[in-house]
Amino acid sequence: MIDYELFRKAKYLKEQEGLTPTQIADALSLDPRTARRWLSQDRFRPRKTTLRQSKLDSFKNDIVRMLETHPYTAAQIYQRIREQGFDGRYTIVKQYVRKIRPHRPQAFLKLSFAPGECAQVDWGSFGSVPVGETIRRLSFFVMVLCYSRMMYVEFTVSQTMEHFLACHQNAFDFFGSVPGKIMVDNLKSAVLKRIIGQAPVFNPKYLEFADHHGFSIVACNVGKGNEKGRVENGVGYVKKNFLAGLDIPSFAAINPAARQWLDTIANVRVHGETHKQPITLFEEERAALLQLPENPFDIATVSQVRASSQFRITVDTNRYSVPAEYAGAGLTLKTYPDRLCVYCDEKLIARHSRSYERHQDFEDPDHPKELLVQRKKAEERKIFMRFLALSPKAEQYYQKLEQRRMNPQHHVRKIVALSEIYGADKVSRAMEDAFTFQAFSSEYIANLLEQRTRRLPEPGALYLTRREDLLDIKVQQPDLSIYQNEGRRHE
Repeated sequence: MIDYELFRKAKYLKEQEGLTPTQIADALSLDPRTARRWLSQDRFRPRKTTLRQSKLDSFKNDIVRMLETHPYTAAQIYQRIREQGFDGRYTIVKQYVRKIRPHRPQAFLKLSFAPGECAQVDWGSFGSVPVGETIRRLSFFVMVLCYSRMMYVEFTVSQTMEHFLACHQNAFDFFGSVPGKIMVDNLKSAVLKRIIGQAPVFNPKYLEFADHHGFSIVACNVGKGNEKGRVENGVGYVKKNFLAGLDIPSFAAINPAARQWLDTIANVRVHGETHKQPITLFEEERAALLQLPENPFDIATVSQVRASSQFRITVDTNRYSVPAEYAGAGLTLKTYPDRLCVYCDEKLIARHSRSYERHQDFEDPDHPKELLVQRKKAEERKIFMRFLALSPKAEQYYQKLEQRRMNPQHHVRKIVALSEIYGADKVSRAMEDAFTFQAFSSEYIANLLEQRTRRLPEPGALYLTRREDLLDIKVQQPDLSIYQNEGRRHE
């Protein structure tokens, strides 16, 4: 079905432009058969429609009268007309009631604030973001000064208490001051319990943070999110103006981009409500704000953890090492947005940069050193016991090694290794011979074992083919000084 305007366009293209029905169908995004059918008509003939009778028609006047006398719900009206014989479904009753009694938006008073009096805070969420090899939910914290509409925004991948307080601190540093009070929704980081008619129960950590900075906490009434409309609008503004269509390659890139957006767009635009730039009104508001405290507040979340047998603690599926001597010990963990600190009896024993990837293992190279030293000592002790078992004179031989060698353990390891090659009996005999020549080293034992292993053939008889050869035989005296020099060298 086409309308009159589309019919006239098709006729114009045929009569004035001379296009074929197929070309006209392509130009007007019509089915070629539809174009041919309408082009064959001499005038536009709209399709006749027949009104379908509804089961509700005979009850509509009664429904109107009931709504005029009392604000019945659709369910109540449905029950009453069923008693009058209506056999239709509840859905059409609800749709009709909604049509003749449209929803009326609730009216709210417009809140006004003095300079420096109040700021409003809230969290927003916007999809997910890559963090290394992991995908995390993207959250952002917004603080808006109620008078000037000066805004601060910070993106995180968590909404835990340490992030909530860190975002507050960063916002105060951004403004260079602190508002007199902060208005929050009933989120658990700020309000633990809220019962209508009773004072809210605030989170003790947040109360301590507020006392440190000198501001008071104001919680919105239950179901009255309109009371913090400034920050609600701020969250929506961040989504529409900054995040919509933004390509986020990684989490590390988003906060610098947000800071530039605050400085060049959000806080220098002409605000739709005040008709002034937030940065201009902030200069008026600055003098009414509180000064920052001299010392920063410790925003860490403190918890008790126990190190595993692999001297690791687990935080958000990631494992972090502690010194090996604390394996299995109960420890205190202080969790910050950017780091983790581990204590034992108030002594800092480990510190790691916090990772927001998942299932990663982080080991400080210094943490396993004590365990490696212990294992090395145990291995050296085991080798020494094997050395002592080689010969009754092994202990005396080791004492000589200590007296004459810089590293006796090195020679012990080599001699034990020689026993695996040549056998314990041969090494024991070599060690006993070493006392004779006062030669104490693994090199001498190795040389002696090698000499005894090398078997020389027995000398055969000397046959002379000519008698005159007997006259040329000369036997020289052996030089025994070389054995004396060799003995001194091994000493």
